[in-house]
Amino acid sequence: MGTDTVRAQAADETAGRRREQRGWYFYDWACSVYSTSVLTVFLGPYLTSVAKAAADADGFVRPLGVPVRAGSFFPYAVSLSVIVAVLAMPLVGAAADRTGRKKPLLAAAAYLGAAATTGMFFLDGERYLLGGVLLVVANAAFSVAMMLYNSYLPQIAPPEERDAVSSRGWALGYASGALVLVANLVLYLGHDSFGVSESTAVRICLASAGLWWGAFAVIPLRRLRDRRSPAREAALPGRRQLAETLRDMRRHPLTLSFLLAYLLYNDGIQTVISQASVYGSEELGLEQSTLIVAVLLVQVLAVAGALALGRLARRYGAQRTILGSLVAWTLTLGAGYFLPAGEPVWFFALAAGIGLVLGGSQALSRSLFSHLVPPGKEAEYFSAYELSDRGMSWLGPLLFGLTYQLTGSYRDAIISLVAFFVLGFVLLARVPLRRAIADAGNPVPDRI
Repeated sequence: MGTDTVRAQAADETAGRRREQRGWYFYDWACSVYSTSVLTVFLGPYLTSVAKAAADADGFVRPLGVPVRAGSFFPYAVSLSVIVAVLAMPLVGAAADRTGRKKPLLAAAAYLGAAATTGMFFLDGERYLLGGVLLVVANAAFSVAMMLYNSYLPQIAPPEERDAVSSRGWALGYASGALVLVANLVLYLGHDSFGVSESTAVRICLASAGLWWGAFAVIPLRRLRDRRSPAREAALPGRRQLAETLRDMRRHPLTLSFLLAYLLYNDGIQTVISQASVYGSEELGLEQSTLIVAVLLVQVLAVAGALALGRLARRYGAQRTILGSLVAWTLTLGAGYFLPAGEPVWFFALAAGIGLVLGGSQALSRSLFSHLVPPGKEAEYFSAYELSDRGMSWLGPLLFGLTYQLTGSYRDAIISLVAFFVLGFVLLARVPLRRAIADAGNPVPDRI
């Protein structure tokens, strides 16, 4: 084979990889709107109001005859969706790795979630039970699809490109979330001028996220490709498959060590995201409009933060950059403890600090984990990663709630979360990444 032929083949392979990477980015663009507009901003308050409209005189609804306080219906539905995802992800991940047909499974999960989200347009009147079912389906499908999507990363990017590729995906997702949220807020805040009620405006915002998700999912599904997988045993039932995955991971203790560190500091990240609005409203006395603007600020700055930390990782390595971001998280929470009440500008400064480290710490964690996955088990291992990301994020809210219960201070509650970043820092710093990557059977990058 001549030199020119080899060069032509290498050029074709690079062009194909770049095309696949560009398609992969667009799944973040497609699905991040669900996280931002649906879960973070609109669905919780709206579904709670629908449940309260359907409640009896004592404030209870009775799905399937079980008495549930209306104000608890939304978090219970979220918890149920996590349980469904925990059972489904290892089974779907093992099937994807066994058959090598990851794309049809991604398509099924993505369009199931998009359809359920679009169906939220019909949550009017007292249809709280429909809302709960759609939330469980959409949230579980979202988690399964994200697991499959993430598992493409080690297949479409060589080790030296993964930090940058992962960071671009996160950045595009945050940009998408910010763009659609702005449009949603224009409709929501000006619903009278558009000739629709507030309830109808919210339902349009919810449905638009599902339509956006489904429309842009076409791009990655056209560009990503399936890869043949070594012969694997037949799929096991969900619970047995989860146990089998965990047993296999015990043969890679350093991968488990990274997951433990990630579980801790990511739990801190997720808790800050979910409880910052509570801190802003209850402790600082800020208006809802201020909190929504802060969410937008986080989304916009997370784009720049993800790209900036991706560049830092190319120079200093992903591990050092993540460790630096955990220091930044700790300092941000420390500053948040001293925020004066009733002054939005300082809360915006806190949101800016969160945004700048949020996207980068998550993107680089995904990239780093991709090096620790044994070849041929990408989806299976990323199901465990998603469990750490979504299924285990209850310790932080528990600590936050217990601290507030014992002290009566949201300031003490928010500063208590520093423990997750400190412990995560210590555990991550102790992981010998080069040995961990080699033990997983992967090539060790020059800089990690």
